[in-house]
Amino acid sequence: MQQYDLYGIGAALLDTEIEVSDQDLSSLGVEKGIMTLVDDARQQQLVDDLQNHMVTAKLACGGSGANTVIAASYFGLRTFYSCKVAADENGDFYRNNLNSAGVDYPETLKQADEGTTGKCLVLITPDAERSMNTYLGMSEQLSVAELDSDALSSSKWAYIEGYLVSSETGRAAAIKLREEAEAHGVKTALSLSDPAMVQFFGEGLREMIGGGVDMLFCNRDEALGFTGTDSVEGAVEALRDYCRSFAITLGADGALLWDGNDVHRIESPEVRAIDTNGAGDMFAGAFLYGINREMSFTEAGELACRAAAQVVSQYGPRLEAEQHSELLAPVV
Repeated sequence: MQQYDLYGIGAALLDTEIEVSDQDLSSLGVEKGIMTLVDDARQQQLVDDLQNHMVTAKLACGGSGANTVIAASYFGLRTFYSCKVAADENGDFYRNNLNSAGVDYPETLKQADEGTTGKCLVLITPDAERSMNTYLGMSEQLSVAELDSDALSSSKWAYIEGYLVSSETGRAAAIKLREEAEAHGVKTALSLSDPAMVQFFGEGLREMIGGGVDMLFCNRDEALGFTGTDSVEGAVEALRDYCRSFAITLGADGALLWDGNDVHRIESPEVRAIDTNGAGDMFAGAFLYGINREMSFTEAGELACRAAAQVVSQYGPRLEAEQHSELLAPVV
């Protein structure tokens, strides 16, 4: 009998969300709409320069893969997450957050080393776009040592965060996870994560995908960049070489799903977007819940679009626990 529905791997980051203007981004030298890796000194410089904004800052445990796995857990899946934190206050906060969300993790997470838990400064502009500046800290050292083969082999799905491609040891761990999952008949899913990852680490992502994953998640920009095409229609054709099914999220325009045979267009509910941070993560978590519970691709896609729309209509990368059951009410 399988113990877990979903095993995930990714960075462990403490998010700080701050509302800024486009002029702020320009004066700070922050590239809009993507994730930029920075060192600790650069991130601290940004925090210092934004001191007058910090009064409205919001803290949350994050990391793309963690957001997805926690969402899936709140929806009702049995989940496990491999990541790496330091023996510091933020690391303790992170473990407590996983515990409260019902997410299991390997023993290595309880035996943290000295260092700094990863941090992500998320700058939100009035158009709801998020620009991320990430100091990986201990997450840069995530490796095969953080994998739990027993938990993986007893899972239905394995989910890989594409951001791991930027770390040599993280990329190796992601590849090892996929290979072990395939060997045990565990289905595999991967998110391309960010246009910058596609632009600068495309070959590494292809290594992580290997001969093809069962499910690939990406947004429009990531799909176009990864496939080198100039239209969504072209990307739909090209992505089939890398996976057995996929979801391309299109923001307010919903999503395009390919179930291995047919392409489905899913509409998104109309909402006022104020913060797009975590929207793709939530989409993946809700979708993986749906197909784990034997929903059709369209049913899972509709749930995922509703959940992502709820996330962008409020601040923060995740929803409160009770909001997940509210989203499930129409389909239960």
